[in-house]
Amino acid sequence: MKKAFVTGGTGFLGLNLVEILCAEGWEVYALHRKSSNLKYLERFSVKLVEGSIRDAQSLQKALPKQVDAFFHVAGNTNLWYRGNAEQYEDNVVGTGNVVQACLQNEAQKLVVTSSVSAFGVHDGRIDETTPSNAESYFVNYNRTKYLAEREVDEGVKNGLAATILNPCQIVGKYDQNSWAQLIRGVYRKNLPGIPPGGGSFCHAQAVARAHINAVAQGRVGERYLLGGAEVSYLIFINALQKILAREPYHRATPIWALRLVKWVNQMKGWLSNEEPTITPEKYEFLIRGIQVDDSKARRELAYLPSDLEVMLRESFEWLEAENLL
Repeated sequence: MKKAFVTGGTGFLGLNLVEILCAEGWEVYALHRKSSNLKYLERFSVKLVEGSIRDAQSLQKALPKQVDAFFHVAGNTNLWYRGNAEQYEDNVVGTGNVVQACLQNEAQKLVVTSSVSAFGVHDGRIDETTPSNAESYFVNYNRTKYLAEREVDEGVKNGLAATILNPCQIVGKYDQNSWAQLIRGVYRKNLPGIPPGGGSFCHAQAVARAHINAVAQGRVGERYLLGGAEVSYLIFINALQKILAREPYHRATPIWALRLVKWVNQMKGWLSNEEPTITPEKYEFLIRGIQVDDSKARRELAYLPSDLEVMLRESFEWLEAENLL
């Protein structure tokens, strides 16, 4: 029986990955912090091990020798400057600890969940050869995902078999806080507006499958972009409206109006010390789009994106079944 060690198993993508691994007969070790909510992870036949990627000693202790695959899915997606220091510890220091643990405990393969954000911001379509400008970009999430990849690169130089995956915006079941927030807003009819940007949306199950395929098929030291349905937020929301049998919206919120909301929210955040609904970092994601060439992942990892409606319906129906709408 193959052994897999998973970080971030209590999270959205991690749960999708654990589900498939268990269904296919892997012996799964799932790292979790003492404070983690294990409600969904405990539904699967996994060996729970307590520790933290920020605590190198606890990680070394939790990781069995010579696991077939180490899936490093854990990550800090903070988009507010006051969380930057903690995000650096999670994404950069934590990844460095993972790399060292894999080297010392002789993990056979490390598959790392990065993000398209590690490439920074670009006009037009990007592929794996596009140089990253994330290190100089003001959004700390982008910068730390880029720096985390450099930690993996150092591990590869020292003999670690590692592959990096760069998914775009992930949609699917087990999501409670990411695109689920937007789904709830549409369902409750309380959206403050429709962002003028867009993105490339990929199905959580397809991304999880690509992780597993990367164990045997992913080339060492290579990155793989995982794209999907490239649509505006207006089209994304109208696809939800269709699922709910409601009339579509006809236009997005103007950028000037969104910019005004951003500044009002920012002032409230300064006064209250609470994270604003729209931070400057979130604003950047709301007004931009991303286009990726994921032909490399399709060719080498058998990556198969899903239709937008398929992933949205799955996410909505899961939230409905779990009474999370």
